[in-house]
Amino acid sequence: MTTLDLSILGNGSFNALLDAHGKIVWCCLPRFDSDPRFCSLLHNHSDGDKGFYEVELFDLEKSQQRYRHNSAIVETILTDKHGGRVQITDFAPRFRDLGRMFRPAMLVRQIIPLAGTPRIRIRNRPTFGYGQSRPETTRGSNHIRYVMPDLTLRITTNGSVTYILDETPFVLERPISLILGPDETFTRPIAEASREFMEKTDEYWRGWSRSLSLPFEWQDAVIRAAITLKLCSFEETGAIVAAATTSIPEAANSGRNWDYRFCWLRDSYFVLHALNALGATRTMEEYLGYITNIVVASQDGYLQPVFGIALDKRLTETEVDTLAGYRGMGPVRVGNDAYKQVQNDGYGAVILASAQAFFDRRLEHPGDINFFHRLERLGEQAAARWNQPDAGIWEFRAKEAVHTYSSVMCWAACDRLAKIAEHLELADRSKYWADKADTMRRAILVRAWNPELESFVSTFGGTAVDAVLLLLPQLGFIPVQDSRYIKTVEQIEKALLRGTYVFRYADADDLGVPTNAFNVCTFWYIEALASLGRSDEARALFENILAARNSVGLLSEDIDPATGELWGNFPQTYSMVGMIHCAMSLSRSWEEAF
Repeated sequence: MTTLDLSILGNGSFNALLDAHGKIVWCCLPRFDSDPRFCSLLHNHSDGDKGFYEVELFDLEKSQQRYRHNSAIVETILTDKHGGRVQITDFAPRFRDLGRMFRPAMLVRQIIPLAGTPRIRIRNRPTFGYGQSRPETTRGSNHIRYVMPDLTLRITTNGSVTYILDETPFVLERPISLILGPDETFTRPIAEASREFMEKTDEYWRGWSRSLSLPFEWQDAVIRAAITLKLCSFEETGAIVAAATTSIPEAANSGRNWDYRFCWLRDSYFVLHALNALGATRTMEEYLGYITNIVVASQDGYLQPVFGIALDKRLTETEVDTLAGYRGMGPVRVGNDAYKQVQNDGYGAVILASAQAFFDRRLEHPGDINFFHRLERLGEQAAARWNQPDAGIWEFRAKEAVHTYSSVMCWAACDRLAKIAEHLELADRSKYWADKADTMRRAILVRAWNPELESFVSTFGGTAVDAVLLLLPQLGFIPVQDSRYIKTVEQIEKALLRGTYVFRYADADDLGVPTNAFNVCTFWYIEALASLGRSDEARALFENILAARNSVGLLSEDIDPATGELWGNFPQTYSMVGMIHCAMSLSRSWEEAF
């Protein structure tokens, strides 16, 4: 059965997902949001096997998969019933070459016999049109070309082209290398190039991992989360996608199937904060550059909630009937109509993220007065929208309300503008924004508080809570020891905690009542407990959700609280960011450890 026990590889240009047997089941080329050339993760196999790239071992008995230490290189060992074993090593080349980063849209596979007489079959079945069609193939002496209307791929190999093209089973007697990438002639020996690419790629990732700032505890989890975050970064523009996939349902047969291969502004502050905590300053600055482009392009300060990785504004949502969906649970959606929504929290997220440029002395491109004035346009939008209905952070499609979190983020936009202005010694602008923030905060404290529940609530005048209220102290809106926050945490525990996991909200929305927990909400709850001094509880819950990761340490968006099964798009950037934040918050210091 298809599961989310998947690993991710990539290089900042594209990424791919491998199942536990080393089959590539999802890969969009040439970039994150492109047509998936390998789409079997969402394919109905009754329609014929296609959309994958595998090394099949006959009489398979078991498989083992792992990442190389502190690297994005995946190793899979397959063992047959007769003692035959092969190792498949998969990676996307990434290293510095000729003064620039070499990161082609290229997958490299090395297949090595380890024991016995393993009999394998190599099957490469890309598609185009979201699984609709298979490409034409042509062959050369050492390569196969896969010709599609918008892209031609080429496998270059030192193995048998005939065996690969005809999918002929054969005994693996010597190592084989396969390089799948652009339709370009390879002028070097394949084995030599493959070995060099692997060594340099491994060296790059190990060097990048060594540069990270880490907590004393849970270092392996943090490093894997950090590498995954990096793999979700589209380096050309600095964008960081919410996930690598589309339409993995949030729960079985729920219809909550969305395309997450885009960049939500709501994520920006939290992603940036994680990158800052890790000391991943180059990636952080690239992401800031992406955010800056959005700010500068907004002439009147209005922000739509989500953009494409190349700053695309129109992300028109359609349903494709050529893919049946994860385990047949459609629909499969391409694009995301959330771009049309009003989500007022984005103003605060962008200004909170952009504030880093004014206070972080490590950055090569610090914020200046001109950038501040551009941010002020966003602030005026926040000041006008803080008490207006929107779809909220949870993107309700059939209803709008004045959401507390959106209002607080609008307050945060004005509050941080006041602090930036003070830093720039613009006393009049600092007072202007501080006055607006003060007016907003006083009103929010009244209108978002429900005296009967003794809790802040998710909407002005509402009667229900949502998990994002856990973030109020992190945003600086209210002290963590304020009795109103403590009461709110207690209400969230009553309403949203299911066993050891936290739901976003419990009320029915336009698709019914949620049945699975949202992983980042559990991380928020863990951080809240830690900030309230309930450290033992927080650590136990953190260990519990770490145990829910898949076999290579990754998390999706959602989890079934009854079974622990992962659901939702994968790997989820927000989940990995939550893991990083929690580890940093909970870990003993290096001084305490020694």
